[in-house]
This record gives sequence, C-alpha cells and structure tokens, in this order.
Amino acid sequence: MVIAIDGPAGAGKSSVARAVASELGFTYLDSGAMYRSVALAALEQDALPAEVATRIRVEVGERILLDGRDVTEAIRTAGVSEAASRAAADPAVRAALVTQQRRLLEHGDWVAEGRDIGTVVAPDAEVKVFLTASPEERARRRAAELGADPDEVLAEQALRDERDTTRSHSPLEPASGAVVLDTSDLTLPEVVQRVVGLAYPHRP
Repeated sequence: MVIAIDGPAGAGKSSVARAVASELGFTYLDSGAMYRSVALAALEQDALPAEVATRIRVEVGERILLDGRDVTEAIRTAGVSEAASRAAADPAVRAALVTQQRRLLEHGDWVAEGRDIGTVVAPDAEVKVFLTASPEERARRRAAELGADPDEVLAEQALRDERDTTRSHSPLEPASGAVVLDTSDLTLPEVVQRVVGLAYPHRP
C-alpha cells in the first residue's frame, strides 16, 4: 500500500509523512531528500545534476546516506535547497529519480512524500493527499526549522513555488483524486490523524 503526500515546501509534508508512517508501521520515503542529495553531489563534484543522478546511490530512512555517507544535515542548507529546486526542474534528473522511487514503492507499505508522488511516481496510490498552507505560515515554519529570517525564507519560497508550479515537467499540483488539506491552522497530530483516517479503509 502507498500513501502519497505532496505539497509545497513548508506545508508539513516531512513531519506528517514521518509520523503517519510511524503510526501505521509503514516505511517512510522522503523523495525531496533524493533531489537534495543529487544537488549536493553536483555541487561537491562541480558537475551537472543530470550527470550525477544516474551514478550516485541514495539510501532514504531515518538518516539519508549518499554513497554510504550520512548527509542528513548537509542536504538541508539553504544553498542545497536552492540547488535542489533547480535540479528538480531538469527532466533528466526527475526521470532518473522517479525510476528509483517507483522501484522502491513496488514492494511493501510506504508513506511517500514529495511534489509529484501522486501525479507521476505513484498515480495509483491508494491514498493521495496534497498538503498546503498559507505562504506566510509555510515561511514561518521553514524559518524556525532552519534558524533563518522569515522574510528571506518567504522571498526564496516564492521563487521556488514559481519554479515548481510552472515547470513543464511534473509541475507541482494536486493529483487526480487527492484530498487537499490546508494545514495552516491545524496541529501536527490533527493532520496526522486525518491522513491516518483516510488510510484505514484501504488497509488489508
């Protein structure tokens, strides 16, 4: 069974997906970490993201491993976030990572989160959720997480949103049949319970 959770940065995808996976005993797939890992590798190797996407090995779980090296913290910097957004707009990068993600999701029970899980990676997912929140709330959350200035985060976020929603390949949008959930005024436990509630009718 696959639960697909999509949405823009700061909507709460990672926190919600990790908590839902824990509650249901599913495996958590952070697709964004895969794009961030490609971006980090490209920056470190001074190479194009499309060149490194097919040759690096990314392991996702509680910790993110890039070719066996723990990069959990390294991929969360502002510079890597910006580079990851650019890399994700490259069709060659997306094709390479979508192939890997589909292979992972073929077996077992997963909560997968990203920006195109329900539309491209797993369009047949039993549960599809699109999390969103107001731009200001999303920026506030990201700033608190990164220890950054909210106004700067809001400005960077606007650029990423524009890039994500207007790219020609896999633009950010709710999947067909997805439940759109605005988390602006909801606590994390409230969002988690709503997603878990959507999953229960589909459990074997």
